[in-house]
Amino acid sequence: MGKDYYNVLGIQKGASDEEIKKAYRKQALRFHPDKNKAPGAEDKFKEIAEAYDVLSDSKKKEIYDRYGEEGLKGHPGGGGGNGPSYTFHGDPHAMFAEFFGGRSPFDQFFAHSADDDIEVDDPFAAFGMGGMGGMGGMGGFPRSFKSRLGGAHGTREKKKDPPVIHELKVSLEEVFTGCTKKMKISRKRLNTDGCSMRTEDKILTVDIKRGWKEGTKITFPREGDETPTNIPADIVFVVKDKTHPVFRRDGSDIVYSARISLREALCGCSISAPTLDGRTITVTSRDVIKPGMKKRIVGEGLPMSKCPEKRGDMVLEFAVKFPEKLMPNTRDALLQILPP
Repeated sequence: MGKDYYNVLGIQKGASDEEIKKAYRKQALRFHPDKNKAPGAEDKFKEIAEAYDVLSDSKKKEIYDRYGEEGLKGHPGGGGGNGPSYTFHGDPHAMFAEFFGGRSPFDQFFAHSADDDIEVDDPFAAFGMGGMGGMGGMGGFPRSFKSRLGGAHGTREKKKDPPVIHELKVSLEEVFTGCTKKMKISRKRLNTDGCSMRTEDKILTVDIKRGWKEGTKITFPREGDETPTNIPADIVFVVKDKTHPVFRRDGSDIVYSARISLREALCGCSISAPTLDGRTITVTSRDVIKPGMKKRIVGEGLPMSKCPEKRGDMVLEFAVKFPEKLMPNTRDALLQILPP
């Protein structure tokens, strides 16, 4: 004797499409292995999926109603032997996920513990919806739930996670020439069943443009973790300058600290200043240099972010090194030489 799919779903032969959907929803929730740990629940869950697969398909249902399982599966004498042979090869978990819109309805509505006093035969009892009777809209759900559940399949609207921010440290030389950075991230992605997840690695490529300023943001949309309950977050990299051993950045300018002696500050000096592209610039001063004085060398800074063919300046920031002490004869000589 063949399977009685109507009995599996707990409905009468001739049930409407809406009644078949309601019955599948109720039975699938009742025997889903995530909620029902009883022996045989997994097999029952698969049997329910097979019954729904047949009865929700008008062609399969017509053959089944006329000839039963034997005819549906094309067995001789069943009346359906000239048609294709039916065997359920589907994934009951994938069918469940598709029916509920790609996410588990247990997350919000069925999070009670095993000790809760709720009748397992009627998973909607906790919401005053026993037997699904008298409920309008959405195949048994009250209309007031529609905006919360997000549609006819009982899904809630997914919300996008906030951006995931990462610092991207670059050297002044990389800002000067431009470069490419490859960043490896590890993220979660949904499998085709819409419920389970896998972890995968991905390489994100960032092209650092010449002259980019600290704080520049590079956004990769929806590259964050994907789960049944969210829209993946954007991954955002924020440019951060590495500490440089020689220069300090000031916008498109670079600042070089030139340390000179008191004698050089008073009598003149020549400074050999390095550049970002490996050259050396000689700067000569015959003037008296006061502590904190600056000298600008035009066009020796970083490319300008909005106009990379133009460059900022190098700023020499003089730091005068005073002697720790003076010998008496030196002090006397300075008293004679220096103005009061």
